Amino acid sequence: MPTTKKASREDSAKQRSRSSYSIYLDDSEDQGLPSDESGRLKVKKHYEELLGIRVEKLKGQVLNREKINKNIEGIYFICGECKKVCHNLDEGLIQDLENQVHLCRACAKGKGIRGTAVQG
Repeated sequence: MPTTKKASREDSAKQRSRSSYSIYLDDSEDQGLPSDESGRLKVKKHYEELLGIRVEKLKGQVLNREKINKNIEGIYFICGECKKVCHNLDEGLIQDLENQVHLCRACAKGKGIRGTAVQG
């Protein structure tokens, strides 16, 4: 009688990890975007879900810095004006030196702030 191979712990752990990340792999919204931009969009949504009500407390602060390559640094931050999770390559990052807050390019332009633009 042939014996069946039991699923090892590693196989089941891999399967669980794949299924836990499947909620972030919904590509229906960002079909026309480049892969790096769609990835940043997913990370922003994930930050918004995780932070929830704490966005008001953390507005204007940097959430995370990442190395995209040797020369470019990506920065996730919460805009001090519109309170959205932003990335410096998508929305731009302006540091308001007077108030010590970070703003996206659109909010800084609307307020007429000429702080220092941070490039990655």
